[in-house]
Amino acid sequence: MEQIAVIGAGTMGNGIAHVFAQNGYKVNLVDISQASLDKGMATITKNLDRMISKEVIDGAKKEATLSNITTYTNLKEGVSDSDLVVEAATENLDIKLKIFKDLDEVCKAEAILATNTSSISITQIGAATNRPEKVIGMHFMNPVPIMKLVEIIRGYSTSDEVTETIMGLSKKLGKTPTEVNDYPGFVANRILMPMINESIETLYNGVAGVEEIDTVMKLGMAHPMGPLQLADFIGLDVCLSILNVMYDGFKNPKYAPCPLLVNMVMAGKLGVKSGEGFYDYSESRKAENVSAQFK
Repeated sequence: MEQIAVIGAGTMGNGIAHVFAQNGYKVNLVDISQASLDKGMATITKNLDRMISKEVIDGAKKEATLSNITTYTNLKEGVSDSDLVVEAATENLDIKLKIFKDLDEVCKAEAILATNTSSISITQIGAATNRPEKVIGMHFMNPVPIMKLVEIIRGYSTSDEVTETIMGLSKKLGKTPTEVNDYPGFVANRILMPMINESIETLYNGVAGVEEIDTVMKLGMAHPMGPLQLADFIGLDVCLSILNVMYDGFKNPKYAPCPLLVNMVMAGKLGVKSGEGFYDYSESRKAENVSAQFK
């Protein structure tokens, strides 16, 4: 593994590119939008500057990291020589299937194709290619440069060799890879999303307000962030998408999204990314400075 391609320059994609580049890998960051690439590179630069201010890295490491990243708007040019491609596009099945079908056609035969999906079936994604044994899930956590966990998800056909390679590579990035099997939501979201959904149900049913629910979970359960604020941070649209994947996959009513969550997403109240969710982010995005939208 020497040449890495990352598909998607959004929050997860630029974070994944950052981590690979900081650990000495050559990275091609690919996105159909030049504006998204520019924004992604600006985010990487800002995060590196923050690391310098905290004396985690020095200026030379910042420059070396940035020099390891090349941006592309053309998929074929960006991935043709890559040993590993990590897809970090929108959490949408149709989009991901199209990307993997295209990657299978333009990547070299020995390339491993990974997806950062947080809930979609690796087996289904792999079936869109002619190399399902080389398709695997690498579910990084947000923010990628800080969070240590990577869920490594084996599809039905993923080979032992590919799994071992990606487990070892994740360790070289300073991460803690944890192997899980391919079922809706994997482990992280199968446990996290029902908790978030139940928190929204608690608000929806008038048991308590936003700040009260989050305070109970922070002070009573020692969670660093309350579930409603965490939902805002993840993106309410992402939470809804993951819950729908699990509800469709298990046909179990406990995964059915709360009507309040559905309405908020339809209204465009997506959390931090839209400036408003369960909290108001119009003046500040820092956790200690935001105010609740619901009492």
